[in-house]
Amino acid sequence: MGAADSLRELLGSAADRSVGEAGASVCAVYLLSPHRETLRLTALSGLPAQVATHLARLPLADPIPPTEAARERRLVWVHSQTELARRYPRAALVMPYDFALAAAPVTSGPLVRGVLVLLWPGAHPYRLSAQARDVVDSACRRVAALLDADEESSRELSEAEEPVPGPPRAGTVRPGGASAAEECLDRLPESYCSLDTGGRVTFVSDSAADLVGRAAGELCGAPLWEALPWLEDPTFVDRYRAAAISRRPTSATVERPGHQQLDIDFHPDPTGVSLRLTLADGTVSADRPPHEHLAGADRPTRAGSLYDVMHLAASLTEAVGVQDVVELASDRIMPAFDAQGFVLSVVEAGKLHIVGHRGYRDEVVSRLDHPPFRDEKAPTVRALTTASPLFFVSPEEMARFNPDIPRLTGRAAWAFLPLIVSGHPVGCCVLSFDRPRPFDRDKRAVLASLAALLAQALDRARLYDTEHQLAQELQTALLPTSLPRVPGLEVAARYLPTSRGMDVGGDFYDLIRCDETTVAATIGDVQGHSVTAAALMGQLRTGVHASAGAPCGEVLARTNRLLTDLDTGLFTSCLYLSIDLARRRVHLASAGHPPPLLRHPDGRTEVLEPPSGLLLGIDPAAEYQTTEVSLPPGAVLALYTDGLVETPGAHLDDGIADLACRLSRAPHRSMDDLADALVRPHERTDQRQDDIALLVIGTPPEDG
Repeated sequence: MGAADSLRELLGSAADRSVGEAGASVCAVYLLSPHRETLRLTALSGLPAQVATHLARLPLADPIPPTEAARERRLVWVHSQTELARRYPRAALVMPYDFALAAAPVTSGPLVRGVLVLLWPGAHPYRLSAQARDVVDSACRRVAALLDADEESSRELSEAEEPVPGPPRAGTVRPGGASAAEECLDRLPESYCSLDTGGRVTFVSDSAADLVGRAAGELCGAPLWEALPWLEDPTFVDRYRAAAISRRPTSATVERPGHQQLDIDFHPDPTGVSLRLTLADGTVSADRPPHEHLAGADRPTRAGSLYDVMHLAASLTEAVGVQDVVELASDRIMPAFDAQGFVLSVVEAGKLHIVGHRGYRDEVVSRLDHPPFRDEKAPTVRALTTASPLFFVSPEEMARFNPDIPRLTGRAAWAFLPLIVSGHPVGCCVLSFDRPRPFDRDKRAVLASLAALLAQALDRARLYDTEHQLAQELQTALLPTSLPRVPGLEVAARYLPTSRGMDVGGDFYDLIRCDETTVAATIGDVQGHSVTAAALMGQLRTGVHASAGAPCGEVLARTNRLLTDLDTGLFTSCLYLSIDLARRRVHLASAGHPPPLLRHPDGRTEVLEPPSGLLLGIDPAAEYQTTEVSLPPGAVLALYTDGLVETPGAHLDDGIADLACRLSRAPHRSMDDLADALVRPHERTDQRQDDIALLVIGTPPEDG
């Protein structure tokens, strides 16, 4: 056993202990991937890994409790399935079980290493008790200590491509020799099987062994899905997961090899799950020679297939851009069909262009990219132009169509799914497999359904990407292309658009040279995100330019009258400064804008708080007071919009204080470096809800 495997075992033991201390049913430990984009399931207690595969890889942008705990570095508590449906509807759709949940970040100092998740069966009180919170905190500290003690193994586990934990730790297997209880069960007409929390068979009656076609001695001690791989049917997995999480009896009907339906009742408790098995026609005998081995079945039931469709549909509701569609579709479709390759292409200028892939090297994908519509040897083109899926069950069958593809990809089976919306070709999705694979009628029908969902999502995503790009280009065009060079000042500006939605915002900034010794600086935020807001922002910049050089309060008053005359119904916050370089003085006035920051040469940073007048556009007669402060050599002024300091659930003053602290600690190398340091935490997330504008102005030190 390698060091990483040993660490995984220790994390598993920590999860076991957490389940016991918390009185929970399940504990999962996730590690954050090296690029901090994904949470990967690394240890699991209370559930077999096979029933958690759809939760093994959680994109950090997903709106679900574990990712929120990691993003916001706080404990997330969900007391019931009803609350889960209200706050996290997508998570509730794919986890429709009765449970409560706590997700807490695992941290090492300022660094989030992962997330610990605990599930309790049934509804719980509205608030998490102090005792339970202490248990969660202690569990997180134990996991963090294990990770800190072996950084190399921690990194190896977080980089693992397959984040699902390994085989379950052995449960209690009954010793050889039939007990009186076993003899009693074997005499009854029903068939029984017992599993521990890791999914290992701890007992199976002879009649149950006959029903599944295996010897009882071969089943006892074996992980269920290794002994009976045909039970990986999604319906069985879902019902098993429901029983183990909610601790309530449930049932399922699955198809065993030989095309016979098997009814299974699940009876859970804290030590595992007991199964009662009968044939769906009511008989209790397999009516075949004992211990006959059965071949595995390679298709899900229709209910299981619909489950796959539901998962993808739920995921794609969160897709915004094309890359969202690529990540979500590959995450859901590949595990559901045990595919090893995924390629998504879109139609561009009479060609198919690959926009995302999984399971292929870049050099292989580059050789498959851009086939024109006249290329009859490209199966993607054939599928799209004929509007019919293509299925190749073996390399030999593919070689008869295009001999280059098996040689280039090394795959053994393929499904080419055309993506068509209202008769309009959108693209093509390709699934590939390492082994030859038949595609029966049910499986082809499910893939066609998934392709229809994917086509709709991809069409919406392409429209979004196009409009979002146009919106950002419009907004960028309305902002200054460059700032004037002013002797005695060093200036840098940054603008980050909101990461969600396609509308343009109204954040603006500017630096205006008034005369040889006077410079004006302004920053503002027009209410809303729309083309109207962006257009108004451009008019306001023009209005401020026209009034620059007048007293600060007068500049805001004139701009306010302009805005009220335009009668757009939108309001604007604005901050205007006049910098006298000769006297090293700054005059400033504010129209409801967040206060600027002044970092002194010694690093001390203060929040300047000029009297805050009304937002522009409310009252045409509003007046604005001017405040004067000194600007010593080596000082830095920071002007910003509220997107830089606002955090959901936190007070704005706390965000401003945090920004002042970061400004005070940031190295004073250049204004560009300083601006980068202040916006860097916001560049790393795709969850920005507002635009961010920043303007930093520095004066040279005394000896500069």
